[in-house]
Amino acid sequence: MTKLSVNINKIATLRNSRGGNVPNLVQVAKDVQDFGANGITIHPRPDERHIRYQDAYDLKPVVTTEYNIEGNPIQKFTDLVLDIKPTQVTLVPDGEDVLTSNAGWDTIKHQSYLKEVVAEFKNAGIRTSIFIETDLKLIEGAAKTGVDRIELYTEDFAKEFEKGNKEAIKPYKEAAVLAHELGLGINAGHDLNLDNIEFFKNNIPNLAEVSIGHALISESIYLGIENVVNMYLHRLQ
Repeated sequence: MTKLSVNINKIATLRNSRGGNVPNLVQVAKDVQDFGANGITIHPRPDERHIRYQDAYDLKPVVTTEYNIEGNPIQKFTDLVLDIKPTQVTLVPDGEDVLTSNAGWDTIKHQSYLKEVVAEFKNAGIRTSIFIETDLKLIEGAAKTGVDRIELYTEDFAKEFEKGNKEAIKPYKEAAVLAHELGLGINAGHDLNLDNIEFFKNNIPNLAEVSIGHALISESIYLGIENVVNMYLHRLQ
């Protein structure tokens, strides 16, 4: 079964919009794990517009499944991850001004830098993953960094699937096949939702984990978060 890691950034966004601690991020993390989720994902950004750096510490003792921290490995982020030692760190090349993640790593251009970062995290016993697009040369580049996994950036697939274009899955399948051959684990995320997740999972071999936040929280407004978590788990079986 492909694991479901729930990204709770949007819970933090809602909390921050009014101040105080409603909804309670830590309690939501506990609840979604109780509902069956296999992991918790957060993505702190330098401006702390949703997840705050303190949240990462507050969540550590309550995440009893897998703890995945995503972000651009600037020094502040790197120090945070090395201090907390989550299950996994996912490296995302976000600029400080981006609204949401909108590109994967160029693992050829930045290969030397990524090797250093990956080695630092792996030496601390943290599984490492690189957010990446489907270009096969970039997949090969990722393998040369020493990373454990890749996370396929799935926005293009999601947009095309919504239009009825199921052929959009092909480059993702090819990327996953090559990644597996190169010894890389395969994660995926960005705009996956209840409508497309089962098709994606059924067509991507060796898919270890999906990280889903915006869609899952939005769907939960209508259907309830416990129900939605279990709907994803059912589709991922």
